[in-house]
Amino acid sequence: MRSLISDDRVHIFDGAMGTLLYSRGVFVNVCYDELNLSRPELVRGIHEEYVNAGAEILETNTFGANPVKLSSYGLAERTEEINEQAARLAIEAAWKAETSQESGQGASVTDDGRAVAVTGAIGPLGIRIEPWGPTSLAEAEAYFARQISGLLAGGVDGFIMETFSDLSELECALRAIRSACDLPAFAQMTVGTDGKTSLGTDPAHLARALQEAGADVIGLNCSVGPAVMLDAIEEMAEATALPLSAQPNAGLPRTVRDRKIYLASPEYMAQYARRMIDVGVRFVGGCCGTTPDHVRRMRDAVAALQPRHPIVSIGEPRSGPESITDPVPLDRRSAWGRKLARGEIVASVEIIPPHSWDASEVTTPARELKVSGVDAVSIVESPGSRSRMGALSAALIIERDVGLESIVHYTCRDKNMLGMISDLLGAAAAGIRNVLVVSGDLPAMGPYPDATAVFDIDSIGLTNVVQGLNRGVDPGGNAIGAPTEFVQGVALNQAAVDQERERTRFGYKVEAGADFAITQPVFNPEALERFLDAMTPDIPVVAGIWPFLSLRNAEFLANEMPGVDVPPEFVERMRRAQNSGPDAALEEGVAIALEMIESTRHLVRGFHLTAPHRNVEIALRVLRESGIRATA
Repeated sequence: MRSLISDDRVHIFDGAMGTLLYSRGVFVNVCYDELNLSRPELVRGIHEEYVNAGAEILETNTFGANPVKLSSYGLAERTEEINEQAARLAIEAAWKAETSQESGQGASVTDDGRAVAVTGAIGPLGIRIEPWGPTSLAEAEAYFARQISGLLAGGVDGFIMETFSDLSELECALRAIRSACDLPAFAQMTVGTDGKTSLGTDPAHLARALQEAGADVIGLNCSVGPAVMLDAIEEMAEATALPLSAQPNAGLPRTVRDRKIYLASPEYMAQYARRMIDVGVRFVGGCCGTTPDHVRRMRDAVAALQPRHPIVSIGEPRSGPESITDPVPLDRRSAWGRKLARGEIVASVEIIPPHSWDASEVTTPARELKVSGVDAVSIVESPGSRSRMGALSAALIIERDVGLESIVHYTCRDKNMLGMISDLLGAAAAGIRNVLVVSGDLPAMGPYPDATAVFDIDSIGLTNVVQGLNRGVDPGGNAIGAPTEFVQGVALNQAAVDQERERTRFGYKVEAGADFAITQPVFNPEALERFLDAMTPDIPVVAGIWPFLSLRNAEFLANEMPGVDVPPEFVERMRRAQNSGPDAALEEGVAIALEMIESTRHLVRGFHLTAPHRNVEIALRVLRESGIRATA
C-alpha cells in the first residue's frame, strides 16, 4: 500500500458505511460494527458497491469497534473478533470486485496482488482522556491496541484514524499502530464550521502536530461539507509537505422530520474534489451522507488530475508551544493567592446563593464577612442540583458591591467544554480571580431528576483547562492573548470510600496545576492526617469546617451528604445536647467545630467554614473563638 502514498497520483477512498446501512433498514440503535458478524453479506455488499464505483481504498466497518464503545452493547469481549471479521469482509469484497469492468483498477498495490487496498478504520473512543478526562494515555493506547490487533489478524493493508477532535487521543492510536506494525497510517482530524477542532486547534497546527507524530498521510474528514473543508485543507497544505487526504460529508445535514438528510449532490462533491486536488490533496473520498454515486462522480472528475506540489510555509505558527507562557506568580493573582504564597493562614466562609434574584441575600452576609476580616467568601454553584442564583453572577455582585474577594465554585455538570471556556474567559475579564473546580452533584439528587448532566470533562480535565488559560492558551493550543490570572482550587475528599482512587485523582489535580485544595468537612482529623501523609501534597490544603446547627443538621450530614464522614459519637453528642434545647445543640455544634480546627491546625494552611442557610454569624463565631480571626 505504500506505493499508493509514494506514486504521486490521486487516489479515491470509499464513502459512508453508516449512511448505506441506514438506507438498507438498519436503525441507529443497532451496533453497526456488530453487523460484521451478524450480517456479513450486507457489509461485504456495500464494500463491493464502492469498489465498483471506483474506490481504490476501502475502509473497514470498524469506526466504533473499540472496546469502550462496544461495551455499551455488551460486546467489549468480542473486540478482536469483530475487527478481524470486518477486515476479512473488506478484503473479500476487494478480490471479488477485481474482475468488474467498471472498477478499472490498475496495477496491484497490495502485497497479495490486489488493486484495491483495505485500511482498518479507527475512530475515537467516545470518552475523554487525560488531561481532559480520567482515562490515562496508556489506557487509551491499550484500548486502541485491541482493535488494531483484530484488524491486523484480518489482513488490513494499513490504518486510517478518522474523525478525531483531540490530538492527544489520535496520537495514542498512532502509537498503538506503530507498536504493532509498520503499515501505512492515515491520520484524519475533524473540524467545525469555523475550521477548527472542538478544542479550538487550527488546521495549520494540526498539520504540524500530525507530521511530528509520524503519520504517513494527514487530512480531515466528517463534520462539515466540502466548502469548509477546502478552506481548512488549504491551511494544512501550507504547513506540511506530507500527502493530504480529505473526506467531507455530503454537505451539512438538514433535519427532515426525525432524519438527518445530506443534500450535497454527487456533482457538487466532484466539483470540490477537483478543487481539493488543486491545493495538493492526494486522497479524496466521502464521509457521512456520501454514496457509491458520489464516489463514482469524484472518480470521473479527478481521473486526469494530478495534485499540485504544495509549497510549505516555514513561517511561525499562529499558535502552539511558542504561545505558552509561564503563569503569573501566585502572589500577584489575587489577595487569596498572595496569602497562600506567603504561607499565611487563610480563612473563607462558604454561602449558598438564594433561590431568587434578590442580590441582598448575598451582599448582606458578604458585608458581615468583610468587616470581620474574612479573606474570601466562597460561592457554591447549585448544591444538591437545585437551581439557584449562579455562582459566577453572585460573585460578581459581591465583588462589585461589597469589595470582598470571592472563590467561585465552578462545576463541570452544566456545560460542555466550549461553554466552560467562554465562562472562564468572561469571568477573568470581569475580575474574578479565585475558582474552586468541582465536578458537581448529579441532577438526580435534586428536584429535576430528568435534567441532563453534561460532564463533558471532569474536574481533572477542567483543572487542566484553567491551567492552560493561566499559561495563555486554550485546550487547542491557541493563544488567548495575556494569560488569565486564576488561583484555582480543587476538592479533596479525605473520607472517600475508595482511598486509592481519591489519592490518584487528587494527584492528577495537583499535577494539572491546582494552587490549593479544600477538604470535605472534617469530622475525623485522623482520616485527613492519614490521607495527607500518604500524599504529601505540595499545594496548600484548607480544611473544611461545618458547625452543626442542630441534631437534624448533624443527622443530615451523617446520612444524606455524599462524601462526608460524621462519626456516630458526634451525632450522639448532638442528640444529648438537643435534649437540653436548641441553644444547647448549637453550642455543642460550635464546640465540635472548634475541636476540629484545633486537631487540624498542624496539617493545613487555613480553614473554610460553611455557613448553613447563609448564617454567617455562627461561622464567624467559630473563627473568632478559634483565634483564626480576632475581629468581632
